[in-house]
Amino acid sequence: MAAKKILVTDHPWPDLDVERSILEPLGVEIVDAPGGDEETLCRLSGDVFAIAACWAEVTEKVIRQAMECKIICRMGIGLDNIDIETATELGIPVTNVPDYCVEEVADHAIGLVLALARNIGFYHHRTKLGEYDLTVGPPMHRLRGRRLGLIGFGRIGREVFQRAVAFGLEVVASTPSGNSYGTNCEMVSLEELIATSEIISLHAPLTEKTRHLIDDSSIQKMKEGAFLVNTSRGPLIDPGALERGIEPGIIAGAGLDVFEPEPPDLSCSLYKNERVIVTPHAAFVSEESLIDLRTSTANQIVSMLKREVPVNVVNPEVLPSAKR
Repeated sequence: MAAKKILVTDHPWPDLDVERSILEPLGVEIVDAPGGDEETLCRLSGDVFAIAACWAEVTEKVIRQAMECKIICRMGIGLDNIDIETATELGIPVTNVPDYCVEEVADHAIGLVLALARNIGFYHHRTKLGEYDLTVGPPMHRLRGRRLGLIGFGRIGREVFQRAVAFGLEVVASTPSGNSYGTNCEMVSLEELIATSEIISLHAPLTEKTRHLIDDSSIQKMKEGAFLVNTSRGPLIDPGALERGIEPGIIAGAGLDVFEPEPPDLSCSLYKNERVIVTPHAAFVSEESLIDLRTSTANQIVSMLKREVPVNVVNPEVLPSAKR
């Protein structure tokens, strides 16, 4: 009997040793895709048992080509790169790992807030250019008492809330459910959050409703001198609108870990602006978080190999128990 194949579409870590240590003893062959483009994935997916994807687009065409596929695993939290509708139509469970890297992303978001508020990014850039001058920096304000608005209040948003409160920030949040999860965080409308927050941090999923949530209109409604942080999904922000807001100083600074497109064109004036801090989609990374992620994904595939229900199925209607 031929070994079952697992297609790994893409990965930012250097090898697949963790995945192999879990799956190969079960007679599984791991196929490491040389590229994450649709043509390559279609070519490789015809006889695979599972697809594991980090950032590559698992499109309708790829899923329909994978006629033997029994599970599609998102190696991460967000699901906007997987055609869940097609997978559901074909009865294929889709999973993610919603509880990994929560601490890392929250730490990164707070790190960007601090770097913006204390001009750390600005002064770092200037001193590397040979200029040692305190007076050239933008005005700085005490962090305590300033209002931080969290757009989205899932696991990561709630971790950011806990950290921000420790710094003395006044924190409000906006989410469609209005659920504060017992944190006592004040929940407000999106309009109020945008208009009253001195720092805005994005923690929302990417959907058709949230795409370009931050556009020209919302930027014009922000408090002059506000900071904007995005560690969630790049397309939540219209980059053209952000550039138009940064240049006249409506927005005092931005901290960006995610982009549209990704990777971004770093020659763009937005990313060259010394009031914009750019990190290469690094918020989720720690040695510990990557081990958690890779182990969890591999174990979801193991569950399917054993004909068990994997954890974190996002389309449970395809499971046998839902059809009884």
